[in-house]
Order: sequence, then C-alpha cells, then structure tokens
Amino acid sequence: MIDERLHIKGEMDSRLEVTDAPRLKQDGQTPFFKALKKNLFDGPKNTLLTLLTALFSGLVLYQVVQFAVTNSWDVVYIHLRLLMIGQYPLEELWRLWFALYYASLMIGGTWGLFKGAGKAVALTFGSVFLAFAIIPWTTLNTTLNLVACLLLMAGGYLLGSRFSVLKIPALVLWALYFPLTLGLIMGFGGLLDPVLSRYWGGWLLTVILASVAIIGCFPLGILLALGRRSELPVVRYFCIAYIELVRGTPLIMVLFIGQLLIPLFLGGQTGMDNVTRAMIAYVFFAAAYLAEDVRGGLQSIPGGQYEAAQALGLNKIKTTFFIILPQALKAVIPAMVGLFITILKDTSLVAIIGLSDFLGTARRISNNPEYLGRYLELYVFVAVFYFIFCYLMAYVSRYLERSLSKGSR
Repeated sequence: MIDERLHIKGEMDSRLEVTDAPRLKQDGQTPFFKALKKNLFDGPKNTLLTLLTALFSGLVLYQVVQFAVTNSWDVVYIHLRLLMIGQYPLEELWRLWFALYYASLMIGGTWGLFKGAGKAVALTFGSVFLAFAIIPWTTLNTTLNLVACLLLMAGGYLLGSRFSVLKIPALVLWALYFPLTLGLIMGFGGLLDPVLSRYWGGWLLTVILASVAIIGCFPLGILLALGRRSELPVVRYFCIAYIELVRGTPLIMVLFIGQLLIPLFLGGQTGMDNVTRAMIAYVFFAAAYLAEDVRGGLQSIPGGQYEAAQALGLNKIKTTFFIILPQALKAVIPAMVGLFITILKDTSLVAIIGLSDFLGTARRISNNPEYLGRYLELYVFVAVFYFIFCYLMAYVSRYLERSLSKGSR
C-alpha cells in the first residue's frame, strides 16, 4: 500500500521517517580504558604477561636512571668540543656557527611553509640545541650561539607561516646550502683562509662524510639503474659489472683502495687529502646499492604507464624522467632511507684509515690512561646522537610514504 502522504500536489515527498531505536546501555568506561583492558588485561595470561613486562621495564628504567645520575660525565663534557668538531681552529669557529644559523633559519622556515615533517625536524634540532644550551657543561659563548639558533628557527617559522610566496626561494636556498656551507668550512679560494681537512673531526666529520655520500650517490645511483636497463649492451654490461663488483666488495676494502691504491696508480700525486678520498669511496660504494633499490622501483611500474606515455607522444627521455622515474622513486622511499641511515652509521669505519670521526674520537679519548674504565659514558653519548638522527630520518621517511599514499596501501 502506498501512503497518500508521499504525494503532495503531484510531487513525491523525499522525507523519511526514522523511528526511535533501543539505545545501548553505557558501561561508564572511556575508550582509553576499554582499549587498555582489552589489550593488556584481557584474561589471566595477558594480565600476567603485562605485569612481568612492566616489572622488567621498570628495572631497566631504574638502571638507566641510576647510571645517568650516579656516574660522572666529566669525560664527556671535558672533551665535548673535540667530540663535536675535532681540532677545528678556534678562531675560525664563526664559520661553523654561520652554517648552523643558516640551517636553523631554513629548518624553521621549512616548517612554517610546508608543515608536515618539517615540524619533527625543527623540534628535534630545537631540542638538541636547547639541551646543549642549558646543561652546565656548555660555555657562555656556546650557550648564546645556541639561543641565537633557536631564535632564528622561531623567526623562520613565523616568516614561513605568514608568507607562502617564499616556497620557491626556500627551495633554492636549500639547494645552495650544502655547497655554500661546505665551501665556507673548507675556505673559499682567495676569499677565506683554507682549513685543512686534517683538522676536521668528531660529529662535524661524520655529518660531512654522510652528507656528501648521500647527495653524491643519488644521481649516480639513478644513472646506474637506468644504465642497467639500457638497450645498449656496452652501457648495460658496464653498469652490471660495476654494481656487482662494488656490492661484492666490503666497504672497508673500498676505503683502503681509495686511500692506498689510487695514489699508487696515479704516481702518488693525486692532490687529494684523506677526507676527499674517503668521500669519493663512500659515494661510489653507496651508488651501487642505491642503483639496485631504484632498479627494483623501475621494475614495479606496470607496462601501461609506458603505453600511456607513448600515446601522449612523449619520447623515451621524457617518459623516463617525468612519468616512470618519479613513480619508481616514490615506491622505494623506505629502501633508500634505510640505505641513507646505513651510510650515516658506516662513516664510523673511517677511523680504521686514520680519520677521527665521531666514534673514532670517542675511542681515542677512551684510550687515554686518565680515563681508563670510563668508556661507557662516551659510547652512550655517541649512541644517543646516532639514534636521534637515525630515528629522525626514519620518521621523515614514514611521513613521505603517508603523504605520497605509499605507506597506507
């Protein structure tokens, strides 16, 4: 039977009648306590396991707090400058502070302009700056410079959040950051006195080696991946031979080749210092691994993408660089970031060839007879630094996956 109320003046009434349904009885528990009970105290076995885990975690936390409070950390703060910048000349420290000012302003500006993962990067660097500024180990001059970095970061955020037109200039400034700061630290020819790389050390040397390796291996790895899929036999087999040869060689052997065999083959007159040779070795070693990651991304692209590009009239170069390669790089973000984290940690191997990186400097300090048995504090300090920056890279990677809709599939 059709209700007459559905027809008013020849038109259908689209309204629906909704009857009252019986309401569920509220148990008085919030969703948080429901989830807590379901996941941690759901039955006697789960409750027992939760209590044992909590007891073990409490014991570990107690030991960590006791170690941090009762131990003397003078071995760290006495050698803090050596751990961070090595033997970099005191009269030239303004170069490092300028590079840090530049980075702080850009990090804050990036957070204000692009939001997203820039917040995590800014908060991480800001927390590190604040921690070093307030601890009693830091000198007054260092504290003032770190406070200036925090103010520049805040100013960059305010500037970026209000003026969105600065996005393109911010990207240009980021592109110029590394060559400008590296040239400033080394010394521009004729403008600034050069600071020889043998004075670099500690965390400064670690960051420079890792940055050069990551930036340098990226374009080289992409070219090797594309070359391995080339239709030209000479190019393809050369790339295959290079990739397999480097991937089958330990990194320490590559470092020794860069330090010893290259000068021998070139007659001992290379004009390169030890740090430059180590940079080249890291770049060529990491490029081989990055090439395989990118090649895996290229193979994951369906054939329909190539056919669609051909239908649009795109040639092979435009198809590769504007259609295929962006999708391939998005697909292998986790693998690439994992490689970059490995590069950062593997810079510690340069201590074997005589360079004083972060870990190598800590090892040399621990060998001092005055600090025998005090190596644990040094290694904990080094481990915390490595963890902070490796975790930051992993967090940014996860954010990029989510933003590019790759991590939620």
